[in-house]
Amino acid sequence: MPIDRRKLLKGTAALASSAFMAPKSFAQARAGMLRFIPSTPLPSLDPIVATSYVIRNHGYLIYDTLFATDAQFGIQPQMVQSWETAPDGLRWTFHLRDGLTFHDDQPVRAQDCIASIKRWSARDAFGQTFATFVEGYDVVDPRTFAVRLKKPFPMLPAALGKLSSNVPFVMPERVASGDPSKPLTEAIGSGPWRFQEKQWIPGQNAIYERFAKYKPREEAPSWAAGGKVAKIDRIEWLALTEASAAVGALMQGEVDWYEQPPVDLLPVLKGNSEITITNVPLGLILLMRFNHLQPPFNNPGVRRAVMMALNQADYMEAVVGDKAYYQDCKTFFTPGSPMSTGAGGAEALGNNLERGKAMLQEAGYKNEKVVLLAPADQPIAYNQCLVTEQLLKKLGMNVDLVATDWASFIGRRSNRGGPEQGGWSVFHTLWSGADVLNPALHPLVRANGAAAWFGWPDDPTLEGLRDQWIATPDAGKQKELAAAIEKRAFETVPYAPAGLVQQPMAYRKSLTGMVLSPVQFFWNMEKKA
Repeated sequence: MPIDRRKLLKGTAALASSAFMAPKSFAQARAGMLRFIPSTPLPSLDPIVATSYVIRNHGYLIYDTLFATDAQFGIQPQMVQSWETAPDGLRWTFHLRDGLTFHDDQPVRAQDCIASIKRWSARDAFGQTFATFVEGYDVVDPRTFAVRLKKPFPMLPAALGKLSSNVPFVMPERVASGDPSKPLTEAIGSGPWRFQEKQWIPGQNAIYERFAKYKPREEAPSWAAGGKVAKIDRIEWLALTEASAAVGALMQGEVDWYEQPPVDLLPVLKGNSEITITNVPLGLILLMRFNHLQPPFNNPGVRRAVMMALNQADYMEAVVGDKAYYQDCKTFFTPGSPMSTGAGGAEALGNNLERGKAMLQEAGYKNEKVVLLAPADQPIAYNQCLVTEQLLKKLGMNVDLVATDWASFIGRRSNRGGPEQGGWSVFHTLWSGADVLNPALHPLVRANGAAAWFGWPDDPTLEGLRDQWIATPDAGKQKELAAAIEKRAFETVPYAPAGLVQQPMAYRKSLTGMVLSPVQFFWNMEKKA
């Protein structure tokens, strides 16, 4: 059964703050130094090969981007000073700002930008789409480069200003020009902080020192856009994975910021007047991903039947257990964002078990085994799987929950074979609202078959609508196409949305100037002594 969050909450609230003790090795965090507890310790360095959010956040500390997304979802120039587009839309020319310097004291050049774009576009879903439009690149002068296109691509600044994974960070040409499938072992950028690579062990603490030669823009900061003024000299990411110890360290002032405190422990933190708790904008999308290659979920009727019976509240209760931290998500794009319409969602996500049973029968389900892949060491995914196990049983399906560790889960989900070949039928995961804002960004509404994300949906109609959305510069037409994409997705069901949960973060009130964003940024912050 899912974890009873209410019982945990009551028990936790009763604990005195003295029960939460920080490790004795910690000292009081001094002024000019920020101590941060990330969601997980930093496992590796390459934000292009990996989509992990902790590696993305690491990337924003040390790299910069050509364009950036602001808090109004607008795309603003960042490293770019100015740009021109040819009348036919087939050539874009970009001029870099003066004074951009890498951490090895070499200037940022046009060649570095081209190599970085090529590497990113070989890995990222939006970048791969962009790459199909590219005819070639030209170095105009050391600070100017051009992109030649086969056909117009009006979304080019949006692609280069992508907010979340994979972010098109700019790296030195010598680093970016290697095999894009091989993870980088060197972390050097032109961003506000330098990574102290010699002091890092994968999965352990990570340290960043302010880069004095970084030249921020003059505009006020707004999400990833504007002036990235580094006011903190040293940032330490601590590999503190025990929640009670992390809470104790924050309460005692031995750390400054805790990225993902468990909801169950928030009552303890709320009792400390020196701590602020706030939700990360856009939230996290819970979802059920189907294997479209193998029975029974290669049948869209079966996928629709499960989605009809699904009750989002069951999943959100299992994950956070507090209505203050969740909301319905009957849409494929982030609720409240410009492209979210919810077209078809209310009908498809009917929370109707009896109707789901009837639809399953109509679809011709033949009692095929459903392998529910459940990573037991990932509570958010695992608790969703426990809910789905009960749902599928109530529908009369032959379900086998296979509990694994995270490493085994990662390996097995790439298996495209059937259950008898070590494959899978369905699993759960979550994505940041920042990654599913529109059709170009959203990797899970891609339906390009073998090239799609795990589950491999194949729907030329859905892909065609996405192509139309990317090709049009008109916002009104984009909104119409986004509605058509959502309506089609609720018919073909690349995945089933299971709700939106908020992820609170906690930090000490001695930190001021935080840029509240779906991504954890460190610029503009100051720390009072």
